[in-house]
Amino acid sequence: MTVVRSLCVYCGSADRVDEIYRAAARRLGTLLGENRIELVYGGGRVGLMGVVADAALAAGGRVVGIIPAHLHEREVGHHGVSVLEVVDSMHERKRRMFGRADAFAVLPGGMGTLDETFEMITWRQLGLHDKPIIIVNVQGYWAPLLGMFDHLIAAGFAAPAARRLFSVVGNVEDLLPALASAPAPRVAAESDLV
Repeated sequence: MTVVRSLCVYCGSADRVDEIYRAAARRLGTLLGENRIELVYGGGRVGLMGVVADAALAAGGRVVGIIPAHLHEREVGHHGVSVLEVVDSMHERKRRMFGRADAFAVLPGGMGTLDETFEMITWRQLGLHDKPIIIVNVQGYWAPLLGMFDHLIAAGFAAPAARRLFSVVGNVEDLLPALASAPAPRVAAESDLV
């Protein structure tokens, strides 16, 4: 059983997205705040990032945003969060987010979300960590990505065991139960990634 005190959420920073995705981000933030699970995220106040952070704060939660200096203005850093860390690079952002999180959740997003997700899955495949990674497949958003994993396996570029590197839930309501039932991480030292 995994004890999750902090959850890193990867999600999009775009504002022009369907309300169904915004509602999912809002619900996740509320659940995190209500359950006193710290939100660790990319530090922006726009897009789903801002929605999940605002909802967690409104529900009494603690929110840690980590944003690189070069994106601080572009993504409009969220100065209302509990802690806003401005770091030197994307690599430092990802390392700090990893170090602060007990687990990872992936909401709909774009290329940055894919980058962060693939890095955590790859680190897990390489044995650098064993923290749970859960993809929230809101309205089938991630179906093409899941199909790509099947394609990688079918073509021989990944072993069938790659399917066990992450879990998938269909909605936000199933995320916390899935995290609670995940096996406890065996490898989680941040020093392994430095």
